[in-house]
Parts: sequence; C-alpha cells; structure tokens
Amino acid sequence: MKYLLALDQGTTSSRAILFSLEGRPVAMAQREFRQLYPRPGWVEHDPLEIWESQLGVAQEALRQAGVEAREVVALGITNQRETTLVFEKGTGKPLHNAIVWQDRRTASLCQELKAQGLEPLFRERTGLLLDPYFSGTKLAWLLENVPDLRGKAERGEALFGTVDTWLLYRLTGGRVHATDPSNASRTLLFNLHTLSWDEELLEVFRVPRAMLPEVRPSDGDFGETLPELFGRAIPIRGVLGDQQAALFGQAALERGEGKCTYGTGAFLLLNTGERPVPSPKGLLSTVAWSVRGKVSYALEGSVFMAGAVVGWLRDGLGLVQESAQVEALAREVEDSGGVYLVPAFTGLGAPYWDPYARGAILGLTRGTTKAHLARAALEGVAFQVVDVVRTMEGLLYNFDAADDPLGSEFGGRCSTKKKTETHQPQHNMNIYPNK
Repeated sequence: MKYLLALDQGTTSSRAILFSLEGRPVAMAQREFRQLYPRPGWVEHDPLEIWESQLGVAQEALRQAGVEAREVVALGITNQRETTLVFEKGTGKPLHNAIVWQDRRTASLCQELKAQGLEPLFRERTGLLLDPYFSGTKLAWLLENVPDLRGKAERGEALFGTVDTWLLYRLTGGRVHATDPSNASRTLLFNLHTLSWDEELLEVFRVPRAMLPEVRPSDGDFGETLPELFGRAIPIRGVLGDQQAALFGQAALERGEGKCTYGTGAFLLLNTGERPVPSPKGLLSTVAWSVRGKVSYALEGSVFMAGAVVGWLRDGLGLVQESAQVEALAREVEDSGGVYLVPAFTGLGAPYWDPYARGAILGLTRGTTKAHLARAALEGVAFQVVDVVRTMEGLLYNFDAADDPLGSEFGGRCSTKKKTETHQPQHNMNIYPNK
C-alpha cells in the first residue's frame, strides 16, 4: 500500500495523520506545546517546540501504522498562518520566539500607519487591513527590537517565515526556504493582484527582500525531507494555510461555497472564485489556494477566540479538568442567567478589528454559578460567529448587482456545505448605510 502523510501544525498542538491514497485515515498522533505570555497581550511559541512536536508526531504516526517512509508517496503541510518566525540562514537557529497570530504588541504601529493614511493602500494591495493579527507588523517589530537582526537580515543571514516556511526549512535541512500564496497573502507584504511580494509595502515596513521566502504553488514541489528524519526522504508536495485547507477539505471548491471552522479561533471563509473581491469593512480578501495552475480567492471573517475560550475555562479558571467537560457543565442550566462573556482576550477580530479590546464578564449576580459561566463562554463564541455571518450576509444581499462583484455572480447564494442553498435573510440588515 501507499500512503500520504499530513502535518497539521496548529496554535496549541501539532498533529500528524497518515492517510491511504483513498483518503482513509490510518493513524494519528497529536502533541500539545507551551503557550508563552511574556506580557499582557503578547503571545509567543518556542520555535524548537513547534519543530520537535511536529516531527515527533509524524514519526509516531508512522510507527503506529507500521509504515515505512518508502511507502509514503508525499507529505503535505497545513499550519497556523500569521505566526511569525525569524531564524538564521544555514543553521536554522531561531533568532527569537515565534510571535503568534493572537499577539497584540504591534497595535500602536498599526495606529501610526493608519494615521499616515496608509490603510487604503494595504487594503487595495493585500486585501487585508492594518491589524496586529498579520505577519508584517510582527516582522517589523522583530527587526526593530531583536539586537542585530536588521543587520543580519540586510546581509542575507536572517530569514523570515510563517510556520509552514519554518517546518519546510527544518524538514529539508535548509535546502528549501519557501511558502505558498495562501500563507503569503496573510503577511501584509503580498500583492493579491501580482501574486508577488510588493516592493512598496516592503519599504513601508523596512523589510529586506532577502529575508522573504520563495512563493510556490500550493500543490508545488517543496523538496524532500532529510533521509535521517524518517529513514528515507519523503517528497513534500503540498502547503496550505490551515483555514484555506479547511475550505478545500470541506469541498467548498466553487464560488459561493463556504465553511466555518472552530479551532483555537473560528474562521468563516467564502470561496469567491478566480479573482479577488474587494473586502468590505469587517472582512478580508485572501488567496484560497493555487492548485493546478489556477489561483482561487476567498473572503474571510476571523474570530480570534473560540476553542481557546474553553481552554481558558480549563487552565485559567480551573472550572473543568478536561475541555470535553465544558458542554456538560453548560447544560446544567437552561440559560446563562443574564451573564455575558466577551472573549476579547487578544482583542476583537472580524467584524470589529479592535486590537485594544479585552475580555469582559457582565451580568454577574449572587446566583451565578460556574455552569452559567460555562454557558456564557460558549454563547460568547456563537455571538462572535453570528456577527461575522451577518456581515457576510450584508455583502451578499445588500449590495446592488451593479456595485457588488458578487451580486451577479452569486445571485444571493450562501452556503456552509458543498451544495449551495438559496435562501433569503430573516432580517433587513444594511451595513452600508449609503446604499
């Protein structure tokens, strides 16, 4: 038999799944790693923990199945996207902890750039807005705050990458420094229209071009693993950011089809076809994938805290010992008892994009129990997703066909499954008062 090995490097754990060529899962291994919080609003990972945990679970999955590397046709990578790493060329030595996508330390830099009137430029070129979520401001911070990093970068001795790039570099022993368009499009440095790094945006952030990885198609040739890692070299033939990979995996392959994935955060993506759609307020335009020579795009609404809220109830408050216990706890009460939990622990994402927002619990009384808190936490996740859905419905239903790039194309269709369903909204929402 022949197999495919999928590496899924997430925000709180690394996972590997071995599949048969028919798509049947054969073995799976998963390992959590540390979350580092050096200051309020800062979130970091140890790059070596990311690497060691991901390599370890890949090796474990092969051992579980009794499969040798020569039986693995190809390896693919999906990853947390905007998390930012810098490392030494040649040795692969990390030059700082990875700055996680949830990190808010660059909020003031984003405000400065907005004050300079630069946000329209970034929105037009990248489909993104100026927010600490994305990699570009994180990289700019690293270049200014890590001793001698700028000098090393200008001398070609320091490299930048998102998590996929970091894993590729380690898997190939430094032979491949690359990424794919789905990850590149999350950096604030990548032009959606030219599908290349944008020189003007690099100048804004003062990023040396030599730091950046080569952008290859999502289904491209990314080299092969070092033979000593698995006993034999395995070809690496696919790289895709985790949310775009979920969109593809849920078979939302046609325009107008979408999905919402609940992990550390919650992410609603809508396939918009072979051209980028200008992102309205609250949503992002992004590359979905580059496959078989064609690029597909998506609109995205990003919620920063979903499963992470459950993790906080477990680790931060100690309400439960296992995450799976939260649902049973929440079901002990019929409602939240008037308690609302706003899970803005790392700011608010779509559709508000407020990096300074922080979490809040409202409506507490003497009658509030831990069950009410658990229910309010789960409802808080649902409320955030509803906000994004309504914003996306506003795009689909409230634009005139002449103004809306989606209007004539989609005819008001919206789906979270492979088959699109025609429906009408139950409310009259208009997030664009002038239309």
